[in-house]
Amino acid sequence: MAAMMVPRRLHCLPFLLLLCVFTGARAQSPPEKTITLRMIDIHTGRLISTTDFLVQVDHQQTVHADWVTQNDDGSGKLTLPADAKLVFVQGKYDNSMSLYVNCDSQIKGKIPTLDSQGDDRWYSVADILSSGIVTHNGCGREKESARYTPKPGEFIFFVRKHNWREAD
Repeated sequence: MAAMMVPRRLHCLPFLLLLCVFTGARAQSPPEKTITLRMIDIHTGRLISTTDFLVQVDHQQTVHADWVTQNDDGSGKLTLPADAKLVFVQGKYDNSMSLYVNCDSQIKGKIPTLDSQGDDRWYSVADILSSGIVTHNGCGREKESARYTPKPGEFIFFVRKHNWREAD
């Protein structure tokens, strides 16, 4: 009979093992969110290849250029933290500090964005991931945006360079 008795401390072992497994599972961070960025030149209608995408999330001032990697086709792969809700994206050109003008900011009045702050249009990360987004093209070629159909996880936006009146 003494050989069959299990010490009292070992009765808790299965419970402790389960507790460790569930605690470890909850401690893992949720997966990151990945979005494909396609920046389109309004004059040519072609994809612009840049390694200098500037990304902000949730109306924070911090800019994250390091969250985007260049794909072979010229698009960008944006990796966002799991808790990101809103995104604002810009691109630089000519290996300088010059930023393209986002054409969605050229439209005055109500446009289908989740939020806007000044001229910046912030887009829902959930909407981009679920159905994709093509922004409006307010740089004089609104019909151009109708040519593009986004895929889930794809953000397509239209840009132009500053004109001579806007130059610094």
